[in-house]
Amino acid sequence: MKQLIPFLLLILAQYTALAQADYPKLNEISKRLQALDKDSKASLTTLTTTVGGEEVYALKLGTGDLDQKPAIAIVGGVEGYHVLGVELALQISERIIKNHSEILETTTFYVFPNMAPDAYVQYHSKLKYNRRGNSADIDHDRDGKLNEDPYEDLNKDGFITQIRIESPLGTYMAHPDDARLMIEADTSSANAKRYMLYSEGIDNDKDGKYNEDLLEGVAFNKSLTYQFPAFEPLAGDYAVSQKESRALLDYLFQQWNIYAFVSFGPANNLSSPLKYNAQQAKKRIVASPLEQDVAINKMVSDLYNESISQKAFMQDNQGSDGDFFQWAYFHFGRLSFSTPGWWVPEAKKDSTSTSPLEETKASNFLKWAKQENLNDVFLEWQQVNHPDFENKTVEVGGVKPFVMENPPFSKVDSIAIEHTDFILKLAKNQPKLEFHNLKVEQLKGNLKRVTVDLLNNANLPTHSQLGERSRWLQKIRIELNTSKENILAGNKIELVSKMDAYETKSFSWIVKENGKLTLKAGAPHSGFAEIIINL
Repeated sequence: MKQLIPFLLLILAQYTALAQADYPKLNEISKRLQALDKDSKASLTTLTTTVGGEEVYALKLGTGDLDQKPAIAIVGGVEGYHVLGVELALQISERIIKNHSEILETTTFYVFPNMAPDAYVQYHSKLKYNRRGNSADIDHDRDGKLNEDPYEDLNKDGFITQIRIESPLGTYMAHPDDARLMIEADTSSANAKRYMLYSEGIDNDKDGKYNEDLLEGVAFNKSLTYQFPAFEPLAGDYAVSQKESRALLDYLFQQWNIYAFVSFGPANNLSSPLKYNAQQAKKRIVASPLEQDVAINKMVSDLYNESISQKAFMQDNQGSDGDFFQWAYFHFGRLSFSTPGWWVPEAKKDSTSTSPLEETKASNFLKWAKQENLNDVFLEWQQVNHPDFENKTVEVGGVKPFVMENPPFSKVDSIAIEHTDFILKLAKNQPKLEFHNLKVEQLKGNLKRVTVDLLNNANLPTHSQLGERSRWLQKIRIELNTSKENILAGNKIELVSKMDAYETKSFSWIVKENGKLTLKAGAPHSGFAEIIINL
């Protein structure tokens, strides 16, 4: 009966996830993680507690010697407003444990479901907006005051959207196909009504800027070390300044067996792989993925597009300064893949449109939402009195927070199934070392010549090209378990910097030995191969 309890708890957690009508609250996430922790193949730890008092979790999935198997790290909650990423990390973990536990015999998974819990809570808050920062007190505009210019809900509807102000000096106009949307004004059109456009709020510090000193702190996805955007809002005073980012990196630097990351966030190199830039790659501080790694990215991108039915539309974010996705590659040396997991699909063309303008993300979203009968995604413009614009027409409205970055929850289950499939395919392509063609020759003087081939029998190399150059990843160690005195030719220990996909390396020794020897090769992130040599 005791053996059934973890299984029943996991079934209950999955049933709860499928039965809920919206993205989970933090306490619901904790319950699902704790249910997973009851299973013998899962281990849950708390990395740290944020300034806002929220726990940051690490979930380890696997069997046997977990730290000596190739591992994939799955990271959700890279951005606080991207609530889909948290749910995908959770559901992928639940589905692996329940339906695909056989993969855990060869692969370890490190899952970090939510790296921005302080910002995530805004989704379920009474005041909703696309929040990025944690709960730290930060002087974003560096004027010596904290949080003095936050958002204000001017029309008291519980959402932060935009304000538009009629003005001949405005640089925005209504979209000709959908007057609800604002686009940059066409200077050739003298008759178009012009607007100034700001985020919803008041200029509290009277500096001519709106909402530049928010009631939120540092954004996890803007505070890492690669191209750290110093002095920018939400980045913090220095890289990795926050408890959650420091705790994650400290944890990762102890996990030598991670060979790849899959992050769920705004960056995308899966539906569309990165491009190689030779000039940027040759800089002292490398600013382009290296050529061999771009080829790997293309192969994994093809695998992703085979697994995911939806095709990306208007998705061009391939990394931003200080983000996690680029840190994992450029500063940690691992293969790093990122995807939003979902894009607003391309809407069917409107045959009645006469506008020469190209579709924007917002106009495409509203068309798609209408075709999907999603009616609660836009807040109609509502006139308000604004202290900064007396005697002017000021209106509040716009697309609701979260809806352009996260699909309706009813669609998440199918998205999670497809992404679980992709993760499993990626794991099956991981480095796999094997010994082949072992040969023992008898020589004069009771000597033996031992020759053997070491093969990486996989579609992925043992090291990324940048990881090989960084000298941080452990090299492949080939060791013959006999004393140096018994080896007349060859080395007791050989080190190999990298083995490409399906590459073979041959090794040979002359030994003065009888009985049995053990030959072992590998590194934590490539796995290990072992063979018994009968002399």
